[in-house]
Amino acid sequence: MGDHHDKLMANFFAQTEALAFGKTAEQCRADGDPEELVPFKTFAGNRPTNTLMADELKPETLGALIALYEHKVFVQGVIWNVFSFDQWGVQLGKVLAKGVLKDLVAEKPELKHDSSTNALIARYRKALGRAV
Repeated sequence: MGDHHDKLMANFFAQTEALAFGKTAEQCRADGDPEELVPFKTFAGNRPTNTLMADELKPETLGALIALYEHKVFVQGVIWNVFSFDQWGVQLGKVLAKGVLKDLVAEKPELKHDSSTNALIARYRKALGRAV
């Protein structure tokens, strides 16, 4: 595919650079950005990111990624005083899943959920060729 993969990787790496260093109003002006766009094109930077790369996606690699994600969720929960693995929250999810499942498999879904859940159900049904 020519240089397609290199272009994708360049954009991937550049996003982490943008998050790390941002762009000041002075840099925007030096680049010739119109003054009315400067507030929108200014980014603070100093935003942490993780850039993970693997030579190949193997079961061990996927397991490591999942473990890293679970650890991240746990640490964020500690910092924000949220019990990330709250069993009662899991139980609530199971109760709510019954209503979601009805809309996933129904001939004509009722879609009486919040707008985000309704959109997810609609997208899923569309992907499977089911009426929305």
